[in-house]
Amino acid sequence: MGLLTIIRKNRLKEKEMRLLFLGLDNAGKTTILKKLNDEDITSVSPTLGFNIKTFVYGRYTLNIWDVGGQRTLRPYWRNYFEQTDALVWVVDSGDRLRLNDCKEELHSLLLEDRLAGASLLVFANKQDIQGSMSDKDIEEALGLPAIKSHQWNIIPCSALTGYNLLDGLNWVVGEVASRLYYNTFTKGAEVPVVPNESPVGS
Repeated sequence: MGLLTIIRKNRLKEKEMRLLFLGLDNAGKTTILKKLNDEDITSVSPTLGFNIKTFVYGRYTLNIWDVGGQRTLRPYWRNYFEQTDALVWVVDSGDRLRLNDCKEELHSLLLEDRLAGASLLVFANKQDIQGSMSDKDIEEALGLPAIKSHQWNIIPCSALTGYNLLDGLNWVVGEVASRLYYNTFTKGAEVPVVPNESPVGS
């Protein structure tokens, strides 16, 4: 029995996934998670370290790591790469001035060995704000069509209204499930998110 088979069997038993939420500061990572968790989003402080949230999503347990995106914290992102099944890259669709910085940081992450094979979901957040870039504009600006090393998708969303958040989560869970659990997840299913653990860290 090969190592891959053993890993698959263990993961199948646990039915767990590890999702890493990254992006530049003020992109809306924490607000998205709070909205999914049905928490108050009227006063969200910048994440200076990390938060962990655990969701039950259908038959899976999602361990979500939300890491601060300030420039001084980015060198520490690599401390959270281990055993990541999916990278959720959150973009502020109205932050045109830092879009190139956003692209460089994302493509740098995709070169990391410990993120090899991880599914990539890009949340084009803040679509509720007038003048924000469309998901197609962001797709081009970030050079997503050139990415061949990871399965990716970009979804326009709003952390404030909840627009498309579950659609994005549904896609990324389905992508990981098809890779780790032999497609035991039905894509497109209406599955409620049930939080079962409070965030830790700050």
